[in-house]
Amino acid sequence: MKIIAITGKGGTGKTAVAGMLIRHISKGKKTLLAIDADPDSNLPDVLGVKVDKTIGDMREFMLQERDKLPPDTNKESLLESKVYEVLTEMPRFDLLVMGRPEGSGCYCFANNLLRGIMDRIFKNYDITIIDTAAGLEHLSRRIIRDVDELLVVTDGSRRGLQTAERIRELAKSLNLNVKQMHVIANKVTLENRVQIEKYARELKMDLAGIVPFDEVLARFDLEGRPLVELPEDSGALIATGEIARNMGF
Repeated sequence: MKIIAITGKGGTGKTAVAGMLIRHISKGKKTLLAIDADPDSNLPDVLGVKVDKTIGDMREFMLQERDKLPPDTNKESLLESKVYEVLTEMPRFDLLVMGRPEGSGCYCFANNLLRGIMDRIFKNYDITIIDTAAGLEHLSRRIIRDVDELLVVTDGSRRGLQTAERIRELAKSLNLNVKQMHVIANKVTLENRVQIEKYARELKMDLAGIVPFDEVLARFDLEGRPLVELPEDSGALIATGEIARNMGF
């Protein structure tokens, strides 16, 4: 079982990189679970998957039904069955969308049950890829922890790499049990590539790969087309394929 979390600041193309890595890794023989943990939930669109319900909907259900259930109801088993209801099965991977609760009230009860359930679900797959929310909050709240690979997607700027540096320091200070952390520079141009590599060396960041700015991908994004339809000669797709191979996939 291997858990990979993909994070980064907003606007860096984090979800696009996650989608392309899922496309590459899902071609192998290992079982793969993709999780959209971003409340904005764009991963299904990137993957070309229609999702009707989310884990957030199931949290709502537990909040509404908690006091109506018979006293002997195994609430954890009930929530686990509801989680499997929202699991979308595709030919090459399964997808879970976390979503977010829409109502008022405290979700601590359901969230505590959910942690144990998700740990059991992870064990059913060889690889789990988590597309996290942008920013640092999911790290400071210890939502993302105990991962084998933390991939920080940054754009072609020193400021983006400095954000990656803050993520690295935060992961260390909070003892999040991140075994390895790598940086992926995305939307890089010929003009700034050399400078990005220089910044990465100065900050002692492990640069896992560089994804070039891709006009085809940008057009797909503008038109809302799923990246699973990207042509094989897409520069961004080729670059993420190299990253996947370097990670052993």
